[in-house]
Amino acid sequence: MFLAFLNPLLAPVRAFLRLKLHWQIFIALAAGALAGGAVKVGGGADATVPVFDFIGQMFLRALKMIIVPLIASSIITGVLGVGSARKLGRLGGKTFLYYMVTSLFAILTGLLLANLIRPGIIGGEAASARLHLDAEKAAEFATKTSGRGLGSLVEIFVRMVPENPIRAAADGQILALIFFCLLFGFAVSGMTGEKGRTLKIFFEGFFDAMMRLTQIVISFAPLGVFGLIAKTTAMTGFDSFLPLGKYFITVVLALGIHFFLTLPLLLFVFGRIRPARQYRAMAPALLTAFSTSSSSATLPLTMQCMEKRAGVSNQTSSFVLPLGATVNMDGTALYECVAVMFIAQAYGFNMSFTVQFIVVITALLASIGAAGIPSAGLVMIAIILNALNWPLEGMGLILVVDRPLDMMRTTVNVFSDSCGAALIARSEGEVLEYEGRGA
Repeated sequence: MFLAFLNPLLAPVRAFLRLKLHWQIFIALAAGALAGGAVKVGGGADATVPVFDFIGQMFLRALKMIIVPLIASSIITGVLGVGSARKLGRLGGKTFLYYMVTSLFAILTGLLLANLIRPGIIGGEAASARLHLDAEKAAEFATKTSGRGLGSLVEIFVRMVPENPIRAAADGQILALIFFCLLFGFAVSGMTGEKGRTLKIFFEGFFDAMMRLTQIVISFAPLGVFGLIAKTTAMTGFDSFLPLGKYFITVVLALGIHFFLTLPLLLFVFGRIRPARQYRAMAPALLTAFSTSSSSATLPLTMQCMEKRAGVSNQTSSFVLPLGATVNMDGTALYECVAVMFIAQAYGFNMSFTVQFIVVITALLASIGAAGIPSAGLVMIAIILNALNWPLEGMGLILVVDRPLDMMRTTVNVFSDSCGAALIARSEGEVLEYEGRGA
C-alpha cells in the first residue's frame, strides 16, 4: 500500500535518472536558478542559502578530492602509453603549440573588441567619475598582491620545478605536479625487466581505479550544480551584472567569438570535425564548468566526455587535458586583456601600441600560471596592473560582475582544452566517434 502510494511520486525521479547526464545537469542548472531566484524574491535567504551552499560545496570538495591522484595517474600512464621519447616530444610540441596559438587568438580578440567598443569610455569621457570603486575589496586585493610584477611571471616558471613534489600536490601547485609526473613517467617508461613491468601495471591499475571513482563522483553532478547555482542566484539575484553593462557585454561578445567562431573554425579546418558534434560531446563538462567556475574541478568530467563521448584515446586525453586544465586558459587570457583595457580607459591612461603590446604578452604569460579555480583571473589581473604600474584599485571596477564572467570564461577554457585533445588525436591518426557518424 505504501509503495503504491510512493510510485507516482517517484516516477519523475526515475524519468530524470534515465536522462543523459548533460540533460540532467541542464535541468538542475535551470531548477537551481529558479529556486535561488524564488528565495531572493520571497526572502528566507538566511535559512536556505546555507543548505544550497552545503550541497554545492560537498560536490566541489568531492571533485577536488580526486584532482591530484587523477592528474598524477593520468599523466604518468599517458607518458607510458606514448612510448618513445620521440613520440612524447612530438605530442608535447603539438600540445604547447595549440595552447599558445589559441590563447594568443583569444587575447587579440579581446583587444580588438576593447578598442572598438571602448567600454571604459562613456559619453566620450573616461568613466572613472561615473563608476564607484569598492574601496574595501580593492584594498584587500591590493594587500594580497602588493609587490607583484613581471618578476611574478618569472616565478611561474621557477615554480614548475617543485622542491617537494608531495608538498606541491598538497598545496595545489598543479603545474609543478604535472612537471614532476611527466619526468617520472618518462623515467618509468625507460625501465625494463620485472620492476618496470610492475610499476607500469601499478599505475595503469591506479588510473583505472581513479576513473571508476571519477564516474561515481560525476554521477552527483546534477545535485552539485543545483546547489551552486541556487546559492549564487539567491545571494545576487538575476541583476548582479546590470552595472558596468558595457564592459560586461564586451567580454561576453569576445568570449562568444572565440567560443562560437575561432575554436569551431580550428576544429573544422584542421581536424575536419563538425563543431556541433564537439559541442554535443562536451555538453556535460561545459555545463559543469559554467556552474563550478573551475576548469580543474571539471577535469574529470572533461576527460570522461572526450574519451567516452568523442572517442579520443586515453593515451592522448590523459596527456593533453590535465596539461590544458593548468596551462590553457583562453577565456581567462581574453578576460584579463579586456579587463585591463577597461580599467585603463576608465582612468584615461595612454594606450599606445607599445602599451597594448605589453598587455598582450603579459596576459599570455599570466594565463599560463592562472589556477583552474574560481576567480583566479583576478590575481593575474593584479600582476598585469603592477607590471604596467597602474593602480590596483582599478580592480574594484570589475568585482561586481566578476562571478558571471568567471562562469563564462571557464566554459571557454574547458571547451578549448577539449578542442585541443580532438585536434591532436586527429593529427596522431586516431579514428574518433565523429568519423563513425560520417563527419
